[in-house]
Amino acid sequence: MKTQHISFRPLQISDLPMLHAWTQQPHWTEWWGDPGTLEDIEAEYGPLIADTTEVQPHIALLDGQPFGYIQSYVAMGSGDGWWEDETDPGVRGIDQSIADPTHLNQGLGTAMVKAFVAKLLADPAVTHIQTDPAPQNARAIRCYEKAGFEAVGEISTPDGAALLMVCKRQE
Repeated sequence: MKTQHISFRPLQISDLPMLHAWTQQPHWTEWWGDPGTLEDIEAEYGPLIADTTEVQPHIALLDGQPFGYIQSYVAMGSGDGWWEDETDPGVRGIDQSIADPTHLNQGLGTAMVKAFVAKLLADPAVTHIQTDPAPQNARAIRCYEKAGFEAVGEISTPDGAALLMVCKRQE
């Protein structure tokens, strides 16, 4: 079996048409909602590309080829009703999705999350990583568990009910 290499690069303006096409996939819209038009994607992600201080958007690469989207953000002070009680500036949140539905259920999501968590935890300022899949999103929950996340409990978010999952730095 061929070893597959996962890496990441920052999202670029030239990626937005590809990202828009990915967000149209049923497995994506089921959990991320209707992405709207290419112009909507440009309006949402363009500012993130220009200023990565809040959200750091990335394209996940499998053997050098784009296969997914993943982002991290500082949880504390993220605004819009998110993580209002968070006081640790070292907490990072993540969200991601695989582009092509034929790549689902092959362990690539777990490998992508593990690699991205390792990248984030390489920064000593990062204390732990959290994510918040919908409680019904069994595939995402399994992926995060296999990547080392533990369920903390159900929470209420601006997007509705979620399962808070945390991956702590291994000592």
